[in-house]
Amino acid sequence: MDQENQLKFNQSIFIIPALLVVIIWFIYWIEIKLGLNFNKFGVYPRTFKGFRGVFFTHFIHSNTSHLFNNSIPLFVLLSSLFYFYKDLAVKVLLFGAFFTGFLTWGIARESYHIGASGVVYLLFSFIFFSGMIRKHYRLVALSLIIIFLYGSMIWYVLPIKEGMSWEGHLSGFLVGLIFAILYRKKGMVKEAYQFSTTEFDTYFDEEGNFKPPLEESEKIMVENKKEFK
Repeated sequence: MDQENQLKFNQSIFIIPALLVVIIWFIYWIEIKLGLNFNKFGVYPRTFKGFRGVFFTHFIHSNTSHLFNNSIPLFVLLSSLFYFYKDLAVKVLLFGAFFTGFLTWGIARESYHIGASGVVYLLFSFIFFSGMIRKHYRLVALSLIIIFLYGSMIWYVLPIKEGMSWEGHLSGFLVGLIFAILYRKKGMVKEAYQFSTTEFDTYFDEEGNFKPPLEESEKIMVENKKEFK
């Protein structure tokens, strides 16, 4: 498929991002409505019981502010992923979310780690590094937009804020980088321009000498006639 045709706009790119945002808000609403606390279903490092959080952690949030801060970038980054990397989007989302949770389970402090921020960092990292690695001008432009919008996020892969799972952020960031490298040849990539046979025949004769197009040749002839008058 032609690379430019891959970027035809389709409203379906918003379906999964919107659905995921609705799901995490609905789960939080259930907690509030029924007076429940799902934090215990988050990642608890290096325990068998805490491993279930690898699958559930991305849907659980501690408060409204935590949920809101993740919802907007999650929607924006997922929409970008499904538009520019449609052939890879599902793989990056599903496998990326799993490995982000798994790495958090392996390296994090002994505490419950919850929130979709790991996936946000996964998407941020994948989209940014993919554009830089592939060097396709559209993807590079997307990378620059993403770093402009969310570049300050990079600081939170470090333990600079109390009570924040920087390990989850770091895990998502590293997994996104690894996926960007692994999938660097999938989807749109920079293409070197090559003359087609038709273009070669148009601009060069059988001996390889340059010949201008017909209209250009006529202009040259006209100019030559003027010089001889």
